[in-house]
Amino acid sequence: MNDALGEPQSVLVLGGSSEIALATVNALPRRRLRRIVLAARPSAARDLAVTTLTAEGISGVTAVDFDARSTESHSVFINEIFDAGDIDIVLLAFGVLGDQEAAEADPALAVEIATTNYTGAVSIGLHVARRLRMQGHGSLVVYSSVAGDRARRSNFIYGSTKAGLDAFAQGLGDALHGTGAHVLVVRPGMVRTKMSAGMPEAPMTTDANVVADIVVKSLRRGKETVYAPGPLRFVMAGLKSMPRSVFRKLPR
Repeated sequence: MNDALGEPQSVLVLGGSSEIALATVNALPRRRLRRIVLAARPSAARDLAVTTLTAEGISGVTAVDFDARSTESHSVFINEIFDAGDIDIVLLAFGVLGDQEAAEADPALAVEIATTNYTGAVSIGLHVARRLRMQGHGSLVVYSSVAGDRARRSNFIYGSTKAGLDAFAQGLGDALHGTGAHVLVVRPGMVRTKMSAGMPEAPMTTDANVVADIVVKSLRRGKETVYAPGPLRFVMAGLKSMPRSVFRKLPR
């Protein structure tokens, strides 16, 4: 449970090797952190994350196996995590970008992207919400994307999964209103991570630590949605209102 100063003591990271989520953990006040659970498939990146966070003075960092696609296991998985102690913050940060051209050519690949980014998130998100409601406190941070505000031709499969995730997370926040639990939807633009390595940078491209600082400040203020960086809100408002005939002519 959050301590007397309102600082979190326990964090569950769904997508435990996510650079943005790990930066968020680093940005949290660490004086009171006692338990960090990094949930992800076994990988060198997950192991490195445990080692790095521990070396930086954050206590109680452990890794557990988690696959967003294995929805049949989500109930038992979440119950085991919460039965071991309350969780103050859950970061839902898993997702894959995928290859748009390959997914268009092979719909099975598109289904894999959708299963991870949307179906898996719906499943685990509902199980997390159930336990947050039961404990009467805690925040679920859902990392969406501006790609979901209006899907572009060049990545509409990924964008559509983020659009669905964003709508789901907003509805989940409404469902939890008044229970003591809270949902924060984060809409980053392009972030410099391994996922975006080698891609041309879009306007307002930022770094993981910048997004992390915005997330931590938004949690303190009890916000429900936030763009990262903030001015993207106005850019996306313009793009969403743009006539489709004009939108199609924009660079991919």
